[in-house]
Amino acid sequence: MPADEQNDVLGASRSLISNDWDWPVHGLRHPPAGGTSGWYVWTGELLADDDFFQPWHTSHLLERCPEIVHLMHLPPGTRFLVAPGYEDIWQDPSLLDI
Repeated sequence: MPADEQNDVLGASRSLISNDWDWPVHGLRHPPAGGTSGWYVWTGELLADDDFFQPWHTSHLLERCPEIVHLMHLPPGTRFLVAPGYEDIWQDPSLLDI
């Protein structure tokens, strides 16, 4: 991943930021906007709480969870689910309609 993209901001669950998480890791990507990468990454149950996602630099996420480095290049409209020994990647066109 290029160094300039590691400074991009994404939305991360509080569990990832506080390092209080367990597998699997989920991710989805909307189109980038306003200086963000479009990525939202979380663990556990996805909640609709206004503060569920917090802004975080991509570099911090990749330090915390290097297993997903190779996924950060995927285009908008992509989702993933990763756990030890398991990886699923699929396209979700609804992510492009925001």
